[in-house]
Amino acid sequence: MSSESVTESDGGVAPTGDAPTKQERVAASVRREQILAAASRVFGERGYIGATTDQVAKAAGISQPYVVRMFGSKENLFVEVLDRALTKLVEAFRGALADVGDDRGDRELVMSRLGAEYADLISDRGILLSLMQGFIAGHDDVISAKAKAGFLAIYKLLRDEAGLDPDEIVDFLAHGMLFNTLIAMHMVDDFHSGDPCVSELLTHTFRTKLDVVVNTVTGISASEAHAAAEAPHTRATA
Repeated sequence: MSSESVTESDGGVAPTGDAPTKQERVAASVRREQILAAASRVFGERGYIGATTDQVAKAAGISQPYVVRMFGSKENLFVEVLDRALTKLVEAFRGALADVGDDRGDRELVMSRLGAEYADLISDRGILLSLMQGFIAGHDDVISAKAKAGFLAIYKLLRDEAGLDPDEIVDFLAHGMLFNTLIAMHMVDDFHSGDPCVSELLTHTFRTKLDVVVNTVTGISASEAHAAAEAPHTRATA
């Protein structure tokens, strides 16, 4: 790589002979997060194999060479996306435990708060979907190692910091994977379809966070979606 420093210009990069200013360094860190957020969505929807750095660049509104210049390869970019998702998940769980405070002995309360924090991560849909893509990318040794280490770190947090026993952790993680699966299948988009099995499954999976999840994914609340699904039936029987 050239010894010339890198600055941004119209979403790309431009070499200069001067050291980057503080403003340029801040701008680069902001741009880095912008790329990682976009990459989370692209990888989450298309998977590691299906996604390209060009698609990530377009989603981030920047040039593809800038993505490659910053991250080096698609594999490195995915590993950083996975690291970002795991970090945000751990931060969310620790925040929930801090809110519980002295009531950590109440296992039901602890799992409820942790579950609520997990559901709130839907606001950045790419986080949950990119986690799932990382967990199934066992064919890539680098990604697999990162995913396994991250999953075990979550397990240890739930055991050592949240105080859950192994059976409770397994139930909690299984529920979380169901959560991810329904989002990945776009099942939430069908909440308003009128199929009672869909609404029942989603209601019992997302529980008190149903409105948050449905509203984030579809743009309308669960109650509004339910009313919209019931309207044709109501008119037909009137």
